[in-house]
Amino acid sequence: MAAVAAVSLLTCAAVALRSGTAQALNNGVARTPPMGWNSWNTFGCDINEALIRQQADALVSSGMRDLGYQYVVVDDCWFNPNRDSAGNLQGDPSRFPSGMKALGDYLHARGLKFGIYQVPVDRTCAQYFGAYPGATGSQGHEAQDARQFAAWGVDYLKYDWCSPSGTIDEQVATFARMRDALAATGRPIVYSINPNSIHAKTGPLRNWGDVANMWRTTEDITNAWNTGQTNGYPMGVQNIVDVNAPLSGYAGPASSTTPT
Repeated sequence: MAAVAAVSLLTCAAVALRSGTAQALNNGVARTPPMGWNSWNTFGCDINEALIRQQADALVSSGMRDLGYQYVVVDDCWFNPNRDSAGNLQGDPSRFPSGMKALGDYLHARGLKFGIYQVPVDRTCAQYFGAYPGATGSQGHEAQDARQFAAWGVDYLKYDWCSPSGTIDEQVATFARMRDALAATGRPIVYSINPNSIHAKTGPLRNWGDVANMWRTTEDITNAWNTGQTNGYPMGVQNIVDVNAPLSGYAGPASSTTPT
């Protein structure tokens, strides 16, 4: 158990760079880069309610929560492959039998914050590659899904492009729809986007601080220092630093690049 916790407590801390963002998203959150744990790198689709609670408890018992690692982000494959009759997202009943709101309540009771994963297109990355059934992306459901996240007590949304299609201007407009939908709920929710998944690397090509609190600039990270990649899978820590260093002028309160 201790070994699992030790391996799993990888952080999704953003690269904290010097101030300089001209137009930062002013939604009252992420004044410094959020820190915490994300389920994807260690577990992929093999997640469930008991596992997420276990990792949350480990953040608390290890002392990491008190050092600022407060976000527990449930990545891809948490959802029922089908929306309900009203078009609402649902947690997978076999993986999360208590429901997503109950999971959020569990995290909040321990002084942690609840993060969740979704995409702006029709299919998540796992669905795109056939690793998970359904097509439950937020495309056409942005306002509805934002309200659902707020009702569940979500504090952080990871929003992953997961499509080879779309110009950078189309990406900006699409990501902005969820930005505005989250704002309309009235709940402070950190908005973290990834424009690079299954797509040309548009993350480093503009300052996304007007669209989101955090944005990915690279391919996925792996547990290595240097993989020799410039911006391809898998990225090591040094490779990600090399991409982000020239972008330091984009960073500031409520605006930062993120490696995972």
